[in-house]
Amino acid sequence: MRRLILSVSVLLAACATTGSSGGNMTIETVSRGQAVPGAACMVSSNGGSWNVMTPASINVGASTGDLRVVCNMQGYRTSELLLRPSGPVGSGLGLGVGGGGGHVGVGVGLNVPITLGRGGYPTRVAVELTPQ
Repeated sequence: MRRLILSVSVLLAACATTGSSGGNMTIETVSRGQAVPGAACMVSSNGGSWNVMTPASINVGASTGDLRVVCNMQGYRTSELLLRPSGPVGSGLGLGVGGGGGHVGVGVGLNVPITLGRGGYPTRVAVELTPQ
């Protein structure tokens, strides 16, 4: 019985976290609801920085703090967007095993947090450009 309890706890701990979208992100620029391609954007986070022309797809990796997107294009004001990573979605799972003889009971409890994804940035970002 002890081996069964230990095996279940090890298996649940091994499956406790699943991966996220891998940090892939598409950056677009829009103005008044219309796509505006060709803006120069700098994307930066604690994990690094990238210079791209919109529309662009980049891999920003795992969320490591706020992500900043600054875009420039002739005829438009500089636009900045700050993205905070979303939190993981998850819950707790409690398992209990009890036993005993007569009127005496003994219980063993196990609580394993299960997290679905690590949280992260959105996969698509549209930066609004305002004409000068």
